Amino acid sequence: MILNAGRDKGEDNLDQAEELVQDEIPLQDEINDEEVEATEGDVAEERVEEQGREEKEELEKEYQEELAKKNEKIEELMMQIARLQADYNNLKRRSEEKIKNSIDYGIESLAKELLPVMDNFERALEAEEDRDNSFYEGIKMIYNQLLGILESNSIKEIEALHQPFDPNMHNAVMVEESDEYEEGTVIGILQKGYQFKDKVLRPVTVIVSK
Repeated sequence: MILNAGRDKGEDNLDQAEELVQDEIPLQDEINDEEVEATEGDVAEERVEEQGREEKEELEKEYQEELAKKNEKIEELMMQIARLQADYNNLKRRSEEKIKNSIDYGIESLAKELLPVMDNFERALEAEEDRDNSFYEGIKMIYNQLLGILESNSIKEIEALHQPFDPNMHNAVMVEESDEYEEGTVIGILQKGYQFKDKVLRPVTVIVSK
């Protein structure tokens, strides 16, 4: 009797245990389903993020390529501008040099024509004995004005007297004995010479000591 009662009680406990297990199985299934859904959601999210990164990298690559092209174009344009600037500077320099040479040539040509006139004024001044009269003063004034015009255009008289003979600037037509000066010294001027800047327009005609 007691044995049967114990058997019945054990069966009741077994039934309760089976009910608990059966109750837990749906709960576990629900948990597993939720975990699966969460995992799938994470995978989908990761795929979206990966796709987003790939798209971003692709856009960044395209941007860098486009930027490189634009920088190359800018560099090319800058080189063209530099070449144009250099060409302009060369053209400007050549034009300025050409204008300067033309002006210098004009001054040089005019000065050469004026030199004989200056010689005649000097001869007239030297020949005039009465240097207190108005004629002499008038001639001297005109001569000084012409001399000033020449000097203002970089034309000046070549200094030669008592200087060592220089064949580039002096034209020796006479040689004289001299105890006062060393040999090869200019001791007399027969005709004045002039130079335009560093160029000799007419050498000085001189007498040289020996």
